[in-house]
Amino acid sequence: MLGSKASRQKPCHHCKSRPASAPAGTSTIHYEKFWLYRHCSSVQQRDRQAQKAGQLFSGLLAMNVVFLGSAFISSVIFNHVAITLADVWILLAILKVFCLCWITYYLLGTSRQPHAVLYRDSHAGPMWIRGSVLLFGTFSILLNAFQIGYSSILIHCKSRVEIVFPSIEILFVCTQAFFLWHHSKDCIQVQHNITRCGLMLTIATNLLLWLLAVTNDTIHLEFESQLREVEQRFSGKAPLSLPWCRADRGNETTSCTCPNTTICKVFQKGYILLYPFNTEYCLVCCSVLYVMWKNVGRRISHHHVSHVKPKFKLQGVVFGPLLGATAVIIGICVFMMYQIQATGAAPNFQVFVMYYSYYIVLLPLMSVGAVIGTIIHALEKRELDTVKNPTRSLDVVLLMGAALGQIGMSYFSIVAIVATDPRDLLNSLILSYSVLLIFQNITQNVFIIDGLHRQPIISPGIEEEAKEEQNHEASDQRRVSMLELGEEIRKASLSYIHSYSHLSWKRRALKEISFFLVLCNIILWVMPTFGAHPVFENGLEKAFYGYSTWFAIVNFGLPLSVFYRMHSVGGLLEVYVTA
Repeated sequence: MLGSKASRQKPCHHCKSRPASAPAGTSTIHYEKFWLYRHCSSVQQRDRQAQKAGQLFSGLLAMNVVFLGSAFISSVIFNHVAITLADVWILLAILKVFCLCWITYYLLGTSRQPHAVLYRDSHAGPMWIRGSVLLFGTFSILLNAFQIGYSSILIHCKSRVEIVFPSIEILFVCTQAFFLWHHSKDCIQVQHNITRCGLMLTIATNLLLWLLAVTNDTIHLEFESQLREVEQRFSGKAPLSLPWCRADRGNETTSCTCPNTTICKVFQKGYILLYPFNTEYCLVCCSVLYVMWKNVGRRISHHHVSHVKPKFKLQGVVFGPLLGATAVIIGICVFMMYQIQATGAAPNFQVFVMYYSYYIVLLPLMSVGAVIGTIIHALEKRELDTVKNPTRSLDVVLLMGAALGQIGMSYFSIVAIVATDPRDLLNSLILSYSVLLIFQNITQNVFIIDGLHRQPIISPGIEEEAKEEQNHEASDQRRVSMLELGEEIRKASLSYIHSYSHLSWKRRALKEISFFLVLCNIILWVMPTFGAHPVFENGLEKAFYGYSTWFAIVNFGLPLSVFYRMHSVGGLLEVYVTA
């Protein structure tokens, strides 16, 4: 009788070397069982119902954990006397210990069982997202190291929990990054319910860590803004009134300040600089873990496995990299000037004009490129990819959901400016910026989603290219003279020109547009990530909605908009590769 265990047939010693496209009718299939559906007559029907029940119960587990953690974090914000930040850290430390235990069990137990991983999802865990996990994970480790150093210097006025919590966080980040790098493509076929609950618990923990990071970032920005307004008050400027700002809060702040030493300043500045990467790391890990959760018990037909996958090659693009690099260089200059002038005691009016003018020039170019790319997709004769793909479905949901943060802030800005004085120079620039940003988000989402649902174009000469790569690798193993090196460079240049000239105009245009949008989204990700927040620092919306209300709006929308830019880069790279 078939059940959650393997067939009684003795497993072969080479089961791990079996291809990921093993047919679904073999004797090594592990059908799921659930006590509610033990009387189903059909094994396949019982398997489907058990899969749905496992997803339901694991989802309920994650929902309860998220609500419990959210209640703790909200209590710190609204009633910081009864529930302290140390209580939240203790709760999250307990959750992280549970996650570490499950990940260790999965690595040493579940994944090593016979026939545990018969299938691997080729679309899950692409190189760019696993690289993002490693990159952001590395910065998160440095962030926690800076926090440990900073808390150690101020140990006389800080709790020891502030040293223990980052230590557990470093272990959690390292273990989770290793787990996602090696097992993000797994379609696990054993211990389905334990795996689902472990994945959902890890997702809930990462969501709570993201929520805590966002609230801590709010406190940091709020403190910075208060200091700036105090400086403006002493310099004779008229600051915004803060009726909720009490004197005792300032005494709490000044009671534990960083001493005037270099090492303390390094830890403090490093902590502030690396803080945004922690929020990105949590969101990226949640997306990868969700795809793994959807792939638990999934059996992939060999007809759906693409034997030839297009690889990323910087060929067939000329104008996209040039225009994108120009946008990046100008954006870095604008960002540096903004950071120097806007973060002072008296922000310069001209720096806001320069910042918004840069966006007003760049956003229409991005929108036009996305519209042209969508039209080219409509003119193409490529078939739509209708195969069930959890990774692509999640990409679409994340693109649409993350775009709501920026679109929501833009609409709030539009209402505030139209209701006050839209004819003012800075107000008109912000109004134009908000409208263009909404249009750019919509057009880019349509272009990316349409491109993700297209079948990839496989060049007919891909086998010859693979042979040439093998020959090139073999030739690299021997020493070459300067003449041979020059000949290799000339051949590479001719190959690039040949590949560019033989592309159809549609494929060439799609590659150019995709690469241009990749570079533009990178610079639009860098600027808010490293501290350019004019939506809060210009003071217009803050004066209209009130300090606390506008801060809550920005706090919700800004992390989502930063995540949207980063996730758009991955989607655009997929469109570029498949063009």
